[in-house]
Amino acid sequence: MTEIVVRGLYIGRFQPYHYGHQSVLERISKQVDEIIIGVGSAQMSHDINNPFTAGERIMMITRSLEDLDCRYYVIPIEDLQRNALWVAHVTSISPPFQRVFSSNPLVVQLFSERNIPVESPEMYERKSHSGTEIRQRMLSGGDWQKLVPPAVVDVIEEIKGIERLQRIAGTDDE
Repeated sequence: MTEIVVRGLYIGRFQPYHYGHQSVLERISKQVDEIIIGVGSAQMSHDINNPFTAGERIMMITRSLEDLDCRYYVIPIEDLQRNALWVAHVTSISPPFQRVFSSNPLVVQLFSERNIPVESPEMYERKSHSGTEIRQRMLSGGDWQKLVPPAVVDVIEEIKGIERLQRIAGTDDE
C-alpha cells in the first residue's frame, strides 16, 4: 500500500529570496512531507521590481535550502492575465498538493474559491525582510547581505545582480 504524502504549495516572487522566506519554509517543512515552491511571476525579469530571472531565483532557493530536512520541488509559475484561470494553471503545472501557504490576499482568495485549504504563515520581520526593502538597500549601497542567506549573496555576485539593478533603475535623462 502506498503511503499518503502531504504536499504543500508555497508561492512567492523571491526577488530576491531572503531570510523571511527561509523562516516560513522551515516552519512549513514541519507541517508537510514535501513542499512545492512556486516561483511566481516567472516571466518577469530585468525590471526594478523583478530584477532576477526565474532561473536565478531557482538557484538562490535551491542553494539556500540544501540543509532543509524536507523534500522540495521548485517550479516556475508564469502569471496569467486572467485570475479566474490561475489556480487551474498552477495545478496543471505543479505536482499534486493538498494545502497552500500564502499571505498574499489574492492567492488566498483564488485558492479558497476552489476549496483548497490555505494557511497564512506568520511573516518573519516583515518590515526589513521584504524584497522591496532589500532591493532599495542594494540600490542605495545599504547593508542587504545580512537579510539573505549567504548562498543568495553568492548568486547575486555571480550574476552581477547589483550592477544590473543599478543599471535598470537608471534613466537616460541628461
